[in-house]
Amino acid sequence: MRSVHRNDIRQSLRSSPDCSRHDFLRFGGIGSLTLGGLWLRQLQAHASVVGGQPATGAVGRTETGLSPLKACIFVFYYGGPSHLDTYDLKPSAPSTIRGEFQPISTTVPGLQISEHLPKMALVMHHCAVIRSMHHKNRLHDSASIETHTGRQAAQGDREEFAPIEQFFPCHGSTLSYVRRQPGLAVSHAALPFMFHNVVDVPCQGGGFLGQDFDPFRIAVDGTVGSYAVPELALRGELPLRRVNERLQLRTALQPGVQSLPLDRYFEKASGLLSAGVVQSALDLSQEPQQLRERYGLYSASTGNGTAAALGESRHMRGQNLLVARRLVEAGVPFVNVFDFRQQGQNWDSHAQNFEQHRSYLLPPADRALAALITDLHERGLLDSTLVVATGEFGRTPQINATAGRDHWPDCYSVVLAGGGVQGGAIYGASDAHGAFPARDPVTPADLAATIFWRFGLDPAGHIPDRTQRPWKLAEGEPIRSVFAG
Repeated sequence: MRSVHRNDIRQSLRSSPDCSRHDFLRFGGIGSLTLGGLWLRQLQAHASVVGGQPATGAVGRTETGLSPLKACIFVFYYGGPSHLDTYDLKPSAPSTIRGEFQPISTTVPGLQISEHLPKMALVMHHCAVIRSMHHKNRLHDSASIETHTGRQAAQGDREEFAPIEQFFPCHGSTLSYVRRQPGLAVSHAALPFMFHNVVDVPCQGGGFLGQDFDPFRIAVDGTVGSYAVPELALRGELPLRRVNERLQLRTALQPGVQSLPLDRYFEKASGLLSAGVVQSALDLSQEPQQLRERYGLYSASTGNGTAAALGESRHMRGQNLLVARRLVEAGVPFVNVFDFRQQGQNWDSHAQNFEQHRSYLLPPADRALAALITDLHERGLLDSTLVVATGEFGRTPQINATAGRDHWPDCYSVVLAGGGVQGGAIYGASDAHGAFPARDPVTPADLAATIFWRFGLDPAGHIPDRTQRPWKLAEGEPIRSVFAG
């Protein structure tokens, strides 16, 4: 989202059938709020698309002994981690398939994972592993779209070389639409950047639901190790004190004037700025140094030049998950965390797969994810928070000529933690070489349905696109047996 100032508000008001010139003048004094445009667009969305009504069929749905989620943290390992070198090792396979890593035991008898995930091995009793995830997209963009929306990209399996409009909404945007809550300051956040290949991959926003349901985008500044939300910035010449004074003056000059729907958006913007809920959640100086180190504190060095070592703000990967926990604690229901930003500097280990996983990819991911799970548990938040950790696909069973593994969507692993999962559960299985599902195949649509179901929603409920065509929340089926209850 970009900052929105007076001209944007003027244009929005002109295009709104509910706002006259008089209404515009009433709000002209606070047009410098960068959040103003966000809630102006929400006003139009509620009038023209949402209609203030819940999505058809999207009603609360709980099962005996299983309370609905309060939050979900969706951790995306962009580029595609190797399932064969993380959560689905094949020690009995030929050397050209099993690779260099050895399995180690975990806190769950019989469940083994990679030797380079020692911290995750200590928390697997809080986790479930899906070993039969699969889809048909062999390219990053289309695979990422299906991962984040639960649907095959409309344009098919391809990479994008020019920006295109996103069609299907991502999970968090769908959730924000269906569970609209008047008092909720932020319903969906994404950090620490938008990920892209050649262009920003079109799966990170509201899609046909509109920009109103895009996430609050939290940006990282790797040079100083801090986070910020551009939409919460005020213009330098208009500090918060003056904004509040203008709001008070407007009220005093027009006593008895009936409140317009637009009022609540400016009041919400002002309230969010005044309360500092999000700003406070992004201030990691409030956390003990020991806890920050548990998540992972690293120098900003770029490593030795291998692809994974060049990732933008790579040293902030652990702190990203700490911010996600703080956002959940502040009441944000859905948080996307993108582990890497740029294709070619991420988990895409076509060469030196084992060196990259051993030295750059797995140690920070292992430390951060285990710290998040432990931290949520210690704070009493894990049962009500589902953590999803996934890439857009796995890697080929066959090791290539450059000691790498290539794209493999035919079978890979996803880790779920908290949110009512049966600790230590393994759902599905891959074949002897980790190439295809051997039992209980799962798709991204099933994962989407599982997330919505755990929030107490009916995945078969409908949301409308811009032509009012109804779409199911998710096309798959929840993986119910992974959860206790």
